[in-house]
Amino acid sequence: MSEQSRMAHAQRFSSALRLSSTTLAALLIFGLGAGALAQQPAPTAVPVGTVIAEKRAITQTADFVGRIEAVNRVDIRARVTGYLEEVLFKDGATVAEGAPLFRIERSPFEAAVEQAQGALEKAQGALQNATVQRQRAEDLLKTNAGSVAIRDQRVADEKGAQGDETTAAANLKTAQINLGYTEIRAPIAGRIGRTKVTMGNVVGPDTGVLAQIVSDNPMYVTFPVSQREFLALKTNRLPADGQAPLVSLKFSDGSTYDQKGRVDFVDVSVERTTDTVLVRATLPNPAGKLLDGTLVRVAVQADKSEEKVLVPQSALIADQQGSYVFAVEDGKAVVKRVKVGAEAGSYVAIDQGLSGNEQIVIQGLQNLRPGVPVLASPVTLTTGRS
Repeated sequence: MSEQSRMAHAQRFSSALRLSSTTLAALLIFGLGAGALAQQPAPTAVPVGTVIAEKRAITQTADFVGRIEAVNRVDIRARVTGYLEEVLFKDGATVAEGAPLFRIERSPFEAAVEQAQGALEKAQGALQNATVQRQRAEDLLKTNAGSVAIRDQRVADEKGAQGDETTAAANLKTAQINLGYTEIRAPIAGRIGRTKVTMGNVVGPDTGVLAQIVSDNPMYVTFPVSQREFLALKTNRLPADGQAPLVSLKFSDGSTYDQKGRVDFVDVSVERTTDTVLVRATLPNPAGKLLDGTLVRVAVQADKSEEKVLVPQSALIADQQGSYVFAVEDGKAVVKRVKVGAEAGSYVAIDQGLSGNEQIVIQGLQNLRPGVPVLASPVTLTTGRS
């Protein structure tokens, strides 16, 4: 073998050796990598607590802003002019119907009654005399001792005396009525506000309102309802059986009023400027918690119940796209986009997105991502359901 041939053979052997080394290194690296990947653990299942989305009948409710109004409200005014002697109530007190409130000086009106009584007696005497004169004229006419003209005059005098007696009797009655007006009494039962005129002043019909009484049991709540909500609640006509929609109230501090009422009036026309209908409900107020003029939240229940899917409010999550819940399907967390409806206690109705019987996550949501394996445990909710 020549020197040139030996050199070519050595080069081919060296190339083959380098190729074998590279292949062996690649195989070793590949084998080690595959083993390392094979040894990586599977993702750990996230423990979560779940409940079943149940479908049940609920009564739809709608919330409005309303105002409490007294059933009866009366402005107390003086009907005669006189010196105010007494104020017979305490500001803010509860008064009974017919209770005395103010007393105006009586003596001028008592004198007017006596004067009217005297005038009546005088008119009665004149009438009695006119009657006698008329009877005498008729008797004389029968014996041809009198004339027809005199008889007719006596009849006219008697008629005039009867008119004077009627006028005197009416004046006496007016004087007695005015005397009665010197004691101003409560026309209704309820709470009375502060007096606007104190004793010692002269009061009369032009003085204005002396005080105001508002009834306090029961009470009205009035609230405007938009056309859309009006049609949804189906409250445009009150049922003849008296089963009108139920109404409950919440105060500004979030507390719920412990009495419920029913809608008893729906206005006959729509307010054109706001496209709303005025609705009124009556509620009992035995403890006096409802005050005339108070703003409240009004929850109106529809007259018929509907089947809705309910989930706890704690299951809801919100983002820029809206609301969603996590459900468990095939051991993994799945996002369910939902349209939220009315609240039912600590639950919320789902109008779209769930059909019922889904396994909904309510605990462990902070560690949850779509597609993550989960270890679901059922949670029993014992409170908060309406």
